[in-house]
Amino acid sequence: MEATVLPEVTSLGVIIKAIIILAIISAVAGFGTYIERKILAFMQRRLGPMHVGPFGLLQIAADGIKLFTQEDIIPQNANKFIFQIAPAITAATAFIALAAVPVFPDFTIPEFIPLLGGTFVPSIAADINVGILFILGMMASGLYGPLLAGMAQANKWGIIGSARTAIQFLSYEVVTGLSILAPIMLVGSLSLVDFNEYQAGGIGSWLIWQQPVAFVLFLIAGFAETNRTPFDLLEHEAEVISGYATEYSGMRWGMFFIGEYANMITVAILASVMFLGGYNDLGFIAGWFIIIGKIAFFFFLMLWVRASWPHIRPDQLMWLCWKVLMPLAMINILITAIVVMI
Repeated sequence: MEATVLPEVTSLGVIIKAIIILAIISAVAGFGTYIERKILAFMQRRLGPMHVGPFGLLQIAADGIKLFTQEDIIPQNANKFIFQIAPAITAATAFIALAAVPVFPDFTIPEFIPLLGGTFVPSIAADINVGILFILGMMASGLYGPLLAGMAQANKWGIIGSARTAIQFLSYEVVTGLSILAPIMLVGSLSLVDFNEYQAGGIGSWLIWQQPVAFVLFLIAGFAETNRTPFDLLEHEAEVISGYATEYSGMRWGMFFIGEYANMITVAILASVMFLGGYNDLGFIAGWFIIIGKIAFFFFLMLWVRASWPHIRPDQLMWLCWKVLMPLAMINILITAIVVMI
């Protein structure tokens, strides 16, 4: 039996993959704003965007034009350099985290395309053996965007928003790490490729059945780390105007939301790969179509929670983290360790 020879991954293929990730995820993030507005409108018995294009589909283009042409205002007393780079930090870390996530299948560019023909483009831009740690590290680094933005704008609402950023992101980053520690003990690897292969036996081998507590903890922490309701205390309008984004306008304001939606997609992919079977086929249905459905489900779940769940207070957020989720994560790790040893 001959061994399978994998195509060589070149730097050009990785660059093409990076460009594809930037282009497609940015487009999906923009389209996600339209989907969110329509779903929330449906749940609240409204119509949502309807006037720009058929069913309001061109509202995305209208919003993009508005953001690009809107005046970029910088407060007089702000630290201008930090104020300007903070949104870029949020967007950049969100996209860098996707480098270690399998996004779209492997493919080879047809030979007839000039210069690029025959180039193998991998499913994952950086297949590193500590992929999960890399992703979590980059997502954690994203907290510097809102943190610096709130501190740089010389605005009390921004300062409060940045303080909430540090408390919320750092606290729930710990929960995220502890929640995936038990699945890592079962798989024996930090690579998402190994997580995918571990669950190749079908629905019965999905890690959600072996680690339901870890799945719930990861999902809750994902809501907190992506600043989604009911954990959107960083910019809660009723309390801190828009928090860290109060003084921002134009495309810099838009970059915060591009980063937020990119992080939502990253969390959805991670939950799908680590707990719901990843990219493995289900019968005659190709795994790449299945993963799109899983990601869409988690994205819809985030919108559903926003429409149905009220905001919580900061003290409730910390109580939930340190007195409920943290003990559950530790107990789950202990039980998993005993089972693995036995």
